[in-house]
Amino acid sequence: MRKFKNILRSAGAKRALFALFALFAVASVAQCFAAGNGMAGINEATSMISSYFDPGTKLIYAIGAVVGLIGGVKVYGKFSSGDPDTSKTAASWFGACIFLIVAATILRSFFL
Repeated sequence: MRKFKNILRSAGAKRALFALFALFAVASVAQCFAAGNGMAGINEATSMISSYFDPGTKLIYAIGAVVGLIGGVKVYGKFSSGDPDTSKTAASWFGACIFLIVAATILRSFFL
């Protein structure tokens, strides 16, 4: 026990303990700064993702318009040929178009 106390009283041991405490202090300060940078990164990612909703919504609206046009042409072709299954085809194509538009609007309202 005396040897341990004598070692702690030596100048080298005091320097080593001071260096160890300084290392822990620097590490804890670095963790605080890292947490701050992490929050800044999360906030930046959130703003980047939110900025994609308007172009994404417009893209889905454009896809819905193209689906509606294709559906209109298909229904017109079936109607012109006298196919009795025209109403089912019209309901499926225009239902898909309406689903795309409503889904885009609802997703935009949930996340923005």
